[in-house]
Amino acid sequence: MPHPKDKLILALDVPTLDEAVALRVRLDAYFGWFKVGLELFSANGPSVFDSLPANRTFLDVKYHDIPNTVFGASRAAARMGVWMFNVHASGGAEMMRAAKRGAEEGAEGRTPPLVIAVTVLSSVDSAVWNDELDIPTPVADQVVRNAVLAKTAGLDGVVASAHEVARIRAECGLDFVIMTPGIRPAGAPMGDQKRVMTPLEAIRAGSTYLGIGRAVTAAPDPEAAARAILDEIGIQDQGFPFGA
Repeated sequence: MPHPKDKLILALDVPTLDEAVALRVRLDAYFGWFKVGLELFSANGPSVFDSLPANRTFLDVKYHDIPNTVFGASRAAARMGVWMFNVHASGGAEMMRAAKRGAEEGAEGRTPPLVIAVTVLSSVDSAVWNDELDIPTPVADQVVRNAVLAKTAGLDGVVASAHEVARIRAECGLDFVIMTPGIRPAGAPMGDQKRVMTPLEAIRAGSTYLGIGRAVTAAPDPEAAARAILDEIGIQDQGFPFGA
């Protein structure tokens, strides 16, 4: 059975590579995977993987462009050897299929990276979705619709709030990867995330991987915060049917 840490992705959302490497070294024992996002990747480019393990990295760059451009970007991501990367489901099925093809071609005979789709950003709530963007459907319905579209397009899974995980599981099956950001232990500040859950709630809902950032990295004692999360999900993880 996988160790509970293999469900945890540490968000290296820091401005410098030195800070990212320091976090990775400090918290490596508590996390199976690491997330490199737009700020760190924009500052360093592919050279970030001279110092961080690409094969344990979720490249969180959210590709969203015409299919040919996303194909090329996805091929390049696969050539870097990353474990997983994402695209926006709102780019449509053709774009997502292009991402999958790019990942397979770029792997050059190796196991290709997982390709997952962002359904709706976890910072978007009904006030943004319905009022600001003037979209009449409920946010949750669009999340599930986008997840089904991603599966139909051949992607490995999605990024989705834990609030929609149970519905996605019912529609997309047990093997579909669901990476859940916006994880906040009970009592932790929400920050700019809107649709959040605790680690235990997300695991019970059926999340495959949990994205953890400021709840650990901004804690007074990051190691203690990480251990508390592992303890919480480790007890509940026995017999859990999803995940790595």
